[in-house]
Amino acid sequence: MKKLVAMAALMAIMGFCFAQDQYIYEEMGYTSLFNGEDLSGWTVPEGDNGHWSVIDGVIDYDAQSEAKESKDLWSEKEYHNFVLHIEWRFKGYGDHLFPLPTILPDGSYMKDAEGKIVEPLGSNSDSGILLKGVGQSNLWCWSVGSGELWSIRNNQELAPEVRAAAVPLENMDKPVGQWNAFDIMVQGERITIVNNGVVVIHDASYPGLDVSGRIGLQHHGGVNPETGKLRGGSSLVQFRNIWIQEL
Repeated sequence: MKKLVAMAALMAIMGFCFAQDQYIYEEMGYTSLFNGEDLSGWTVPEGDNGHWSVIDGVIDYDAQSEAKESKDLWSEKEYHNFVLHIEWRFKGYGDHLFPLPTILPDGSYMKDAEGKIVEPLGSNSDSGILLKGVGQSNLWCWSVGSGELWSIRNNQELAPEVRAAAVPLENMDKPVGQWNAFDIMVQGERITIVNNGVVVIHDASYPGLDVSGRIGLQHHGGVNPETGKLRGGSSLVQFRNIWIQEL
């Protein structure tokens, strides 16, 4: 029954435009995780020194956290089963180019005639939505699109169909600089992700996800000490309009 309720909530969201007014989520019983003014309700990495911040009503990150340990931003509260709405966009790219392999529908990488992974260099920004300290849904500029479940797709011990289900069905990302809307449903060890109104991950199995834990916004990349510039794939990212409905 709870899964049916969650799916109904996702379908309701998909029936509206992609980026929603806050009142829609309030009416649907969601709780806000971001007040648009400060990082109340979030745990800023110790020693971050202001790199996770709020600018013009959005959570802003420049990929340069000075924290010595984890540089990710985590919710204070833990969650188990839920539907999460979050809007995100990349502000730009890292200064260096980044290898961008093509992920095939079965989760493997495209290879050349010699069996080597084809990794053309390109501009990239990279972040992710961290799920309960166990899961990760990627936000990036790879051709496969955002929503990919990295640790599942790359786990060779899992069944082929499980790895394949961790690959986005379609690239629904908007160009860098434009806002995207994610809706993530977590129910037990199953996960469904809607990107800009289209299901990109459908009821995928995520072993180990049936726990309680915090929601995280991922740091990636940072400054290359040799060049003083941002690595390719750095998290030049912003977030807004974050809502959660516990199931």
